[in-house]
Amino acid sequence: MTEDTSEKPKIAHRKKARSLLVQALYQWQISDYPLNDIEAQYRADNTGKIDWDYFHEAFTGIALGAGDLDATITPHLDREMKQLNPIELAILRLGAFELSRRIDIPYRVVINECIELAKTYGATDSHKYVNGVLDKLARQFRSVEINARA
Repeated sequence: MTEDTSEKPKIAHRKKARSLLVQALYQWQISDYPLNDIEAQYRADNTGKIDWDYFHEAFTGIALGAGDLDATITPHLDREMKQLNPIELAILRLGAFELSRRIDIPYRVVINECIELAKTYGATDSHKYVNGVLDKLARQFRSVEINARA
């Protein structure tokens, strides 16, 4: 008997949503267009199986909570926030959002997905920087989960 997964989005659909999220966050960061307009554009321009519920939750959560997310990221940076590449910033905000507010997603998945996004969209070695910052954030937000794996 197979498990009914109709209620649960598939991993590939969430992965696609994350990829679009980085692009949408980048656009929002550099253009300051209204969130609803950006989301509507991404929904219109992208077809296929995408976890749109997750996209909406994360996009609005990250944009509306950017100040709080930035405050959690800043202590782990080796430079000022404004010196970050906008793609790195979008990925770090996504990682911080998932680590702090989506405990249903294992911390290792969050970090690995963000590393892959940095390899795809970021500068040459940005994935190493993203990995280092998110590893520190994981220790801050997911210490119980990390210790349970040890």
